[in-house]
Amino acid sequence: MSKKIAIISGSIRKEGYSTQLAKAVQPLFPEGYETEIVEIGHLPLYNQDFDAETQPESYTAFRKKMGEKDAVLFITPEHNRTIPAALKNALDVGSRPYGQSVWDGKPAAIISNSPGLLGAFGANHHLRQVLTFLNMPILQQPEAYLSRINELLDGDGGFKSENTLKFAQSFVDAFLEHIDRY
Repeated sequence: MSKKIAIISGSIRKEGYSTQLAKAVQPLFPEGYETEIVEIGHLPLYNQDFDAETQPESYTAFRKKMGEKDAVLFITPEHNRTIPAALKNALDVGSRPYGQSVWDGKPAAIISNSPGLLGAFGANHHLRQVLTFLNMPILQQPEAYLSRINELLDGDGGFKSENTLKFAQSFVDAFLEHIDRY
């Protein structure tokens, strides 16, 4: 039975670097791991009133889809030294109603990226804080902060250099070992 891995891009831009990176990493998963890039940009802002009323269909579909996944790879840019609002919203939608979190116990890993030099370090660590609260065991090593992401991707769904590809593969391999522990 294959394991189902969600890949969530924190970017909702059509050709955002995080989404390009998600597409470049996807083929690095071997047979026996089914990956899916899960969209988050269509989710209305989380509102607790929806928990007591009719919930948006997009919430229900997202929660169902995430409930079927065995693990999650988050690929995120940084907005104002933290995670993008769309990613935080998706985490909130999936964690509610209280006691019904779709995230609970799912192994997770984070790749942060930026055209700048810090590789979205702030977003990576803020996301770790949220995932810890959501009870998601997070891959600790290797860490992945990809600086100058605009220079690492080839625009055709891959990486420009063999070194970047090797690093990405080693990260995916470590994530697979992490998933298999849970």
